[in-house]
Amino acid sequence: MMADDQYKDKLSPQAFQVCRQAATERPFSGIYNDHWQQGIYRCACCEQALFDSSTKFNAGCGWPSFYQAIDGQVAYLEDKSLAMARVEIQCKHCQSHLGHVFDDGPQPTGKRYCVNSLSLSFLKQP
Repeated sequence: MMADDQYKDKLSPQAFQVCRQAATERPFSGIYNDHWQQGIYRCACCEQALFDSSTKFNAGCGWPSFYQAIDGQVAYLEDKSLAMARVEIQCKHCQSHLGHVFDDGPQPTGKRYCVNSLSLSFLKQP
């Protein structure tokens, strides 16, 4: 695994803040919020596959939302920042901050993985 400072050359300053310092991009500002191509959303840091486009839905929250992560690719951590109890999601491979998961998503899971666009890259399916 790379040290955080080694990602500075790979990521924009804004993406570095989100991925390695757990910042949050402004709602409705990310390139993947209204992105509906078929493919795989990957970690911006290590390119690990995280979400399949078939699980993406429009939550209206301003961030890309998915009802399911690819099995075994996302880590879940307790987050009590901002005087709230939330569940942070990270890339299981490189510990990059992705966003948070909530229990207000659609079936079949009832989950909403609320993800920063800056923490993702996209690989289009042929």
